[in-house]
Amino acid sequence: MKFGLHFGSRGAAGEPDSLRAIAQKAESLGFEHFGMSDHVIVATDVASAYPYSKTGKFFAQDTGVSLEQVTALSFVAAATSRIRLLTSVLVLPHRHPVLAAKMLATVDVLSKGRLTAGVGVGWMAEEIALLGGPPFAERARASDAYIRAFRELWSADKPAQQDPHASFANLLFAPKPAQPRLPIWVGGEAKAARDRAGRLGDGWYPVAANPKLPLDTPALYAAGLAEVRAAAERAGRDPASITGALLAIYCRIGEEQEGRDGKRLAFTGSAQAIVDDIGRFAERGLSHFLIGGDGNDLPGTIERLEQFASQVMAKFK
Repeated sequence: MKFGLHFGSRGAAGEPDSLRAIAQKAESLGFEHFGMSDHVIVATDVASAYPYSKTGKFFAQDTGVSLEQVTALSFVAAATSRIRLLTSVLVLPHRHPVLAAKMLATVDVLSKGRLTAGVGVGWMAEEIALLGGPPFAERARASDAYIRAFRELWSADKPAQQDPHASFANLLFAPKPAQPRLPIWVGGEAKAARDRAGRLGDGWYPVAANPKLPLDTPALYAAGLAEVRAAAERAGRDPASITGALLAIYCRIGEEQEGRDGKRLAFTGSAQAIVDDIGRFAERGLSHFLIGGDGNDLPGTIERLEQFASQVMAKFK
């Protein structure tokens, strides 16, 4: 089992000295991935429902503070030497596909091949519109075209693609990523996201706590991963090549949280209970487990990372 972290691009992870300290601590503790979220701006009037809360209210609607994700990861790359960098996730409609491909390739080159591109279609219609993205109803189709564009730009000597959402030709794109195949993990819990991960991704990277599409039991996760791998097989790809990842952003050692069935919510409670949960998910195909790394401040964040590494990660070595 490999472990990773997800940070909002604000708070302790939004200041240069503390971001450097957190990244270096995560690397020294043996975390595999250091992920950061993606909000370029936050609209002042948002009717879109945030999918990862019961109320639908977006928690970062307060100030709009957020570092630009890919730029921030380049800073983390310079502060570290081993830990992998993760866009957690890059919202595909936020950026022109050729520009996004260049930004990601640049971070991969500067980090000497340490980038994993987590990608998603996005949920905030207002933010996509303000950034000049495709119509919200067409974002899934556009996102497929963007992923295909990334692969073409990252691999072809003379890249070209004709698509209503991502067309280009007569250009040179260099340098290519440092990795022979820069991995793309597709985020999302819905059937369309599972299908996209199987057709176009190298991994499936959903969130455990979507109230409408929960993945909080081994059986639910296994069923979702099976759908991803079936989609890969239908596309003529090796289903075993699709990495199974999961973000349990709420994971905490300590007080149990109540789940949907009135029992303990998976990945909460004692360290041993969380270890047992991860083990059961691993038996059903999970190989990368990520938690939310943010604490209230820098000392709280460092303490959280050290506690998880010593009480949970150490049990899997």
